[in-house]
Amino acid sequence: MHEHHLPAEPAGKTAPQPHQAHQDHEHHHAHGHMEGDLKKRFWVSLLVTIPILLLSPMLQEMAGLGEALRFAGDLAVLWVLATFIYLYGGAPFLSGFKEEFRRRQPGMMTLIAVAITAAYAYSSLVIFGLSGSVFYWELATLIDIMLLGHWIEMKSVQGASRALEELVRLMPATAHKILPDGGIADIPLANLEPGDRLLVRPGEKIPADSEVVEGESAVNESMLTGESIPVKKQTGATVIGGSINGQGSLTIQVAKVGRDSFLAQVIDLVQQAQESKSKTQNTADTVAKWLTVVALLGGGTTLLAWLLLGGQSFAFALERAVTVMVTACPHALGLAVPLVVAISTSLAAKNGLLIRNRNAFEAARNIQAVIFDKTGTLTAGAFGVADVVSLDDRLSPAELLTYAGSVEVRSEHPIARAIVNSATTVLPVERFLAIPGKGSQGWVNGREVKIVSPGYLQEQQLTTTDERIPKLLEQGKTVVFIIIDGRLQGAIALADTIRPESKEAVARLRAMGISCLMLTGDNRQVAKWVADEIGLDEYFAEVLPQEKAAKIRAVQSRGLTVAMVGDGVNDAPALAQADVGIAIGAGTDVAVETADIILVRSNPLDAVAIVGLAQATYQKMIQNLAWATGYNALAMPLAAGVFSAWGILLSPAAGAILMSLSTVIVAFNARRLASAQSRVG
Repeated sequence: MHEHHLPAEPAGKTAPQPHQAHQDHEHHHAHGHMEGDLKKRFWVSLLVTIPILLLSPMLQEMAGLGEALRFAGDLAVLWVLATFIYLYGGAPFLSGFKEEFRRRQPGMMTLIAVAITAAYAYSSLVIFGLSGSVFYWELATLIDIMLLGHWIEMKSVQGASRALEELVRLMPATAHKILPDGGIADIPLANLEPGDRLLVRPGEKIPADSEVVEGESAVNESMLTGESIPVKKQTGATVIGGSINGQGSLTIQVAKVGRDSFLAQVIDLVQQAQESKSKTQNTADTVAKWLTVVALLGGGTTLLAWLLLGGQSFAFALERAVTVMVTACPHALGLAVPLVVAISTSLAAKNGLLIRNRNAFEAARNIQAVIFDKTGTLTAGAFGVADVVSLDDRLSPAELLTYAGSVEVRSEHPIARAIVNSATTVLPVERFLAIPGKGSQGWVNGREVKIVSPGYLQEQQLTTTDERIPKLLEQGKTVVFIIIDGRLQGAIALADTIRPESKEAVARLRAMGISCLMLTGDNRQVAKWVADEIGLDEYFAEVLPQEKAAKIRAVQSRGLTVAMVGDGVNDAPALAQADVGIAIGAGTDVAVETADIILVRSNPLDAVAIVGLAQATYQKMIQNLAWATGYNALAMPLAAGVFSAWGILLSPAAGAILMSLSTVIVAFNARRLASAQSRVG
């Protein structure tokens, strides 16, 4: 397994620290306040709209009420109510207009502000003597619907960003510090330092990234890594801050605090990814900017066209212009991509897939070839039993492993450890004896059992004609033999064991039309065996670390978009050279510096999940962009009154309903990306 290093800290940027959780909470609280403010303004404005509707002369005529609701000074009351709703309900849009004007980037807030200001100003002039019609009721309902749309949008954005808040909440408020005299003191997390010893009781959250120094338990890390099965922890094991302890009590020693902690780095990566812009998002922003300009010009053109060509009143022409600007608001377009970005990033982080580079993540949907590092990526990076060959029909492979494991349980040799770990049961062993340089022996169930090397067989002139043995040796595997009561009864082949998920991952990638290749420094026999076992399309063997990047370039020269999946700093040049660099099995060290995407778990299937999520994310982006731009293209002529001859005429309020509905549809469609979670993990 390659050694992992923490990513270099970007200049001028400090990762969030667990004791900064309050600041992160304040950030989310601000969003929550905005949502609450919009909600309050909507309900207050809606309440004020009722008397505005009742006092509007046009609606009174339409309802056939005549003079029933008229009284002295009713228009002045109407003006006061309309002024209140314009200033109070319209405040978010007027403030947004000022900010867009300050940045010299006219956008949707500019459109809304111009529309409601034109409606309010013209109607006010009518109230104070100008000949024409007031449409305060259109102004009021327009503001109501705009506030409702923004409130729903903010709720959607809040839902997308809540994963960050959930990550912050993973940390407990205090830790049980073990004092030098053996006592326990509850201290704030901000006061923790590396080397501190802490007590973690059953069911409590782990306060910091630490090493277990005493105790045994199973720890639930699912909220950090996406791994649903609790992970067994005992002395020497590492635990991640924020994970949940199981039934056992643990004594842990703090290893990392502040910005070095796993959780702090995850939060930082999620924030960076959500704030970064992909190519698709830049395209959407450009389209939204131009659509704003078109809407403003369209509103002005509509006004002039109806005045000069249509023979209509100024009130009618102004209503058409306002409707055009409201309906054409690129609000849905502005939300189309950023909301998908926020949701996909949060969804990925929840499942142990950390996106550092949005452009690379977006490129992952077009991957044509995936090149895997072998050791630690496709394989476990540790010795394990690959094959058990029985030379006696009366002994099953499982029985051979039991005999071998029972003897090897007394040995500390790596081969012995691998055999013991593979044996399902072990029996008591007597008269254990190491055979220097050749193996070990002992008595199990009254039978003499020896686990020996090929050299020992040659010395004892023991041979076998079984064809399976030479094939195992050709594959580069280490083979040891089992002698029971002086007879050669079987053989055990050991190798760097293939991860159980590797074969499925390769099969799924190939089913998606993606070629799967492997890079390894191992010899060709080992590489061929792994490639054949997993079903790879191609492999490169005996490749030195510094040569890996050249191999990536060679595959890219075929015109393929290439992803590299590696597990350590030795793969850094190759990860940087690839179109998409994926670091796998980062564990509590978030990533090598050059990776675009980090997979927390050592699971090749997560590489498949990244491709699937990238494709689903891009699909949602395109769906949203198509809806938002298509809606505006169709709605503008309708709002301008092009079809008025056929009785189709939108009021500003109706245009606002359509605009808000478009925004809600885009938000809802983005939230449906969560269904892609079935592809993740």
